[in-house]
Amino acid sequence: MNNAKQLLAAYIESIRDPRAAAALFAEDGVLELPYLKTLGIDGRAQGPQAIEGFIASLLAKVPDFAFKNVRFLIETPEQVFAEYEVEALVPSTGKIYRQMYAGRLVARDGKIALLREALDTVAAAQAFAMDSRRSS
Repeated sequence: MNNAKQLLAAYIESIRDPRAAAALFAEDGVLELPYLKTLGIDGRAQGPQAIEGFIASLLAKVPDFAFKNVRFLIETPEQVFAEYEVEALVPSTGKIYRQMYAGRLVARDGKIALLREALDTVAAAQAFAMDSRRSS
């Protein structure tokens, strides 16, 4: 059986494969990025199929998206809290997306029941926003 730390490590490792990452979630498992609502994005997906679609849509926008520099800060068999980073090009804007995620994972029966991630929405908005050019 996978504990919380093993599940988060597997999720981080498989983020570039939406199907593999989504398969780590329970049938009623939830991936939640609640602060994305401030950017007008629904940051909640429930169930492996919805989670696979959520991750696939992210990779379509940021093809080189990958987590690095993982630091586990709190760990029990059922829950883990960690920080992890991303630095990748957003092709549509030509900007680099630099982000520190903070994730809390709750495990149940060897699957992810909940992964709630926090991020800097200002950094996300800046990386994904097109620069407005004013003509004089």
